[in-house]
Amino acid sequence: MRLEILPVPGIGHVSEGDDLAALIANAAPWLRDGDVLVVTSKIVSKSEGRLVDVPADGPERLAARDEVLAAETARVVATRGATRIVQTHHGFVMASAGIDASNVDKTRLVLLPADPDASARALRAALRDRHHVDVAVIITDTMGRPWRNGLTDVALGVAGMDAIRDHRGEVDPYGNELQLTQMAVVDELAGAGELIKGKCDQVPVAVVRGYLTAPRPDDGAGAATLVRDAAMDLFSLGTAEAKAAGLAAAATLPDAPNPTPPDRDAVRRAIAAVAGVVAPGTEFTLVTDESVRAGMVTAVPGWPAEATALVLGSPATPAGPAELVRFGADLHRLRAALAAEGVASLPLPPPAGAPAAACLAL
Repeated sequence: MRLEILPVPGIGHVSEGDDLAALIANAAPWLRDGDVLVVTSKIVSKSEGRLVDVPADGPERLAARDEVLAAETARVVATRGATRIVQTHHGFVMASAGIDASNVDKTRLVLLPADPDASARALRAALRDRHHVDVAVIITDTMGRPWRNGLTDVALGVAGMDAIRDHRGEVDPYGNELQLTQMAVVDELAGAGELIKGKCDQVPVAVVRGYLTAPRPDDGAGAATLVRDAAMDLFSLGTAEAKAAGLAAAATLPDAPNPTPPDRDAVRRAIAAVAGVVAPGTEFTLVTDESVRAGMVTAVPGWPAEATALVLGSPATPAGPAELVRFGADLHRLRAALAAEGVASLPLPPPAGAPAAACLAL
């Protein structure tokens, strides 16, 4: 495979209502069938009118930006100072919901396209139907990566090619069958396009030539396939946010524990249902040790000793010791599985001296 990455200069300023397909086709009359068009999401958003007016500076600008961020946020993932990592309504996890103040008038903010996959499909169709060139389209934006410094462009919307190349079932040169390898090729192509587009060069479109021999006849499933399902997400919250949520839940007890012991078989079924997606080292412990119970009393300020005794079993509760499950950040997944089996659970603080973890009494 021999790849070329070609810039598309001369597109100029893009405004609401502009015909993006015409701007690109006029700037790149040399486009060929099978090219991959890598388009910065900002010009897509501008052409679609995804802009909001804000004050140019001062506290009023910050307040207006916070309101816009709240509207674009489906879930807050992590917060550090003024930085907000959130999940957008598209499912993307990124800083500030992708809201951008660069390469736009100071009194405006640019939002992500409302449906990047639909935008990619529409642009591809316009180029094919009106300009007679059949290309794949990738709409990109810049993201950071957990545990790595630096930014890179990734795909938000895709049409005309698969977002993921699945190697599972293939055999490597050493005879090993690949079990997990799924390459996010559209993210790789997005990063390749960014090498030629840059951030200050006013080149919002690049063409990658040589990767495809021909686009898909249909548009494909789009970049939505890149969003990890919540059931497989081992990092759904930042560390501080997960700890705070766990402590808040641990500080609240219902009026009474389960009147009878849980069905151990039901508990085992619930554990088995999520065992394949939990972090290594997860452990399940039957609590009978008085010192462990005492540790729970001291783990969270204000946790009453009598409530702990009631929850975990005492002479007043002939049901005997309840079962304590340490389940780390996967607590929510286990609780959902338990509820499906009809087993109620109570959040508890971790034993004193143990690593921070979410616990359940059943």
